[in-house]
Amino acid sequence: MSSTAILRSEWIKIRSVRATFGSLLAILVVSAGIGALISAGAGTGEAGGPDHDPVLFSFSGINFGQIAAIAFGATAFSTEFHHGALRVSLTAVPRRTHFYAAKTATVAGAALAVGLVTGFATFFAGQTGMGSYAIGLDDPGALRATVGAGVYLALMAVLAAGLAALLRSGVLVMSLLIPFILIVSFVIGDMKSAVADFLPDRAGQIALHQYPDAAIGPWTGLAVTAAWAAAAVLAGWLAVGRRDA
Repeated sequence: MSSTAILRSEWIKIRSVRATFGSLLAILVVSAGIGALISAGAGTGEAGGPDHDPVLFSFSGINFGQIAAIAFGATAFSTEFHHGALRVSLTAVPRRTHFYAAKTATVAGAALAVGLVTGFATFFAGQTGMGSYAIGLDDPGALRATVGAGVYLALMAVLAAGLAALLRSGVLVMSLLIPFILIVSFVIGDMKSAVADFLPDRAGQIALHQYPDAAIGPWTGLAVTAAWAAAAVLAGWLAVGRRDA
């Protein structure tokens, strides 16, 4: 099979599995929807605070959208381990590296496309309830945060996909990653430790601040998240290459 044919087949897998495709769409719906609700309920009230960050406030829904991104990445790869699907995939594409690269690229491409749309939708949804305090994409940090949000969501999906390839279970990946970003990372972040800036979620979300106050910059933070995702993808590649299907 040609690379184009493999990529097309992997997209068909994503599109045809309800849980996977639903998680992909949920990235947009959850992020923008919850962002709009938060803005409508507390927009002008939050804007009056002395420490208000109008850019970060726009992306309040990303904290929920990243869970959908993790679910998408985890389910996109874990379906290969159900009912011998991986054996069928490797029969069609015997070169495991070729198969793994195509699947990872498809997950990353789909997540990035939806993530970028989500970034813009979430930004504007977050500004709906801001009234006279609303800002535009031409304000400092706004466009960078909007693009960064899309990249961040894609990286979290790829991180989850790599771990799913390693652990062979989407449920296990979600059971580890979701509590980590909701509890462990949150607690470490509240301790104001510089270590928190190098956690995969905290590092990537630095880009969502208008004026980041962290040990690293916004693009460096995304690079740190990318390094975590790359490590997971490498571990997953080694696992797929060495284990029986």
